[in-house]
Amino acid sequence: MRSSLIILIVCCLNGFVQARSIQVTADPGVTYQTMDGFGASDAWRCQFVGKNWPVEKREKAAEWLFSTDFDAQGNPKGIGLSIWRFYISAGTTEQGESSDIGNEWRRGESFQNADGTYDWSKQAGQQWFLRAAKKHGVERLLAFTISAPVHMSQNKKGYATKGDIHFNVKPGALPRYSEFLAEVLAHFEKEGIHFDYLSPFNEPQWNWDGPGQEGTPALNEELYAFIKYLSRDLALKKLSTQMVIGEAGTIGHIAKVMDDDSRDDQANFFFNPESPFYVGDLAHVEPTILAHSYFSVWPLSKQVEYRQLLGRSLKAANPDLGYWQSEYCILQKNGEIGSGGGRDLGMATAMYVARIIHNDLTLCHAKSWQWWTAMSQCNFKDGLVYLDDGSQGDTGKMGSGTESLKHDGIVRDSKLMWVLGNYSRFIRPGMVRIKCTLPTEPSQKDGVLMSAWKKPHTDHRVYVAVNLSTEDQAVAIRGVTNPTMYVTSSDSNLSRTKVTGKTIRLPARSVVTLITGQDN
Repeated sequence: MRSSLIILIVCCLNGFVQARSIQVTADPGVTYQTMDGFGASDAWRCQFVGKNWPVEKREKAAEWLFSTDFDAQGNPKGIGLSIWRFYISAGTTEQGESSDIGNEWRRGESFQNADGTYDWSKQAGQQWFLRAAKKHGVERLLAFTISAPVHMSQNKKGYATKGDIHFNVKPGALPRYSEFLAEVLAHFEKEGIHFDYLSPFNEPQWNWDGPGQEGTPALNEELYAFIKYLSRDLALKKLSTQMVIGEAGTIGHIAKVMDDDSRDDQANFFFNPESPFYVGDLAHVEPTILAHSYFSVWPLSKQVEYRQLLGRSLKAANPDLGYWQSEYCILQKNGEIGSGGGRDLGMATAMYVARIIHNDLTLCHAKSWQWWTAMSQCNFKDGLVYLDDGSQGDTGKMGSGTESLKHDGIVRDSKLMWVLGNYSRFIRPGMVRIKCTLPTEPSQKDGVLMSAWKKPHTDHRVYVAVNLSTEDQAVAIRGVTNPTMYVTSSDSNLSRTKVTGKTIRLPARSVVTLITGQDN
């Protein structure tokens, strides 16, 4: 009698779960953007780690970031980034204290000396990670610059002069800056390292007039001239590298007019065929515009509204224009995780960012999603892999003042890294987003957000679910039984989990990737 009662209760519970499960429908016949990849940058922090740290620790960080291998239990060893951003810096390291940039971690070496000669041994730490990315099979490499070499800049600094919002380049030196970048790419091409993309400027809407880091403002007209020089020089070097332009400080700066200083409305300015500054006909310009998701994610209603506006604006400027979200970390104050201050290796920041990734991919059809710095030694929410000196058990001293971190320390993974991996490891370049429908519009606060992807000409499908709820949720995807499941939660790091049947349990506050079909 007792055993019969137990069986009855179990059956009732199973029926309850089936009844309560969220019914999901995916339609591979309705397609959206084709993915170019997921990425992060080497900016600054890799220079010391890649050059000075013990090799086994460098290799562990590289494995976490780049590997697409599995361990014996079928768990991913890394998040398989498919884009690696390599920073071509401006030479503030050689200037030392005279650079005015007090934080050595934010200075950078230059491949070109003031006399025009080149030293290819520079940026050794960053070159180590660049080669590690290639070794692990990262599909696409991107070089980016945010300031001209200091010997070409107007004020001989890596940052701009107060009150001057023009490109910080000496009069007549813009062609030299272009030739320098093309020469760097050509050098690495000869070394067997091909850069698929060049991003030639960064957040020109900000004035960059303080010695916090390298950077320069620029007007749209100045950028147009620079782009034309670069397209010419890439062709002269017989390089196939494509420029990806924009890198706007916010998504608003590419979508609309925000100020009166000719540093915004960039989708129209550069890619509307009616614009006198149209660059879409240049051979080395990718038909894609880039922006950063900063200051557009809180409150949640605005996060959705801003992205819907962006989608409409890009379509109006040019229906064929692609979009990349090419830089993000936590800066904006918000009601969930506070702000950027304070390192967080746990799920709170990971879930906050997972929502942003989902919305960038589904509301404004981002073809790429990229985090800012792959590594951080700061007590700040700006890294995927974190560094400290390990002096306090599961944490330790960090920050630019911790001199020992230039040579050794502890490398720590983060839940944010693994959550990004729920996307980056399985949604590979060339995969296409398909229609994914839930019965009702999910809550941005505590609902289940889902996206679906296919590999063309195969039955391979990838589904990513973000469970923002503090409770487990059950989903059933029409036509899907026994998928392979990878979970990132408070106690799992992209861990393979067995699924039996049609109903899939999403743990509370988790991101789950579901795989079906053959990837061939």
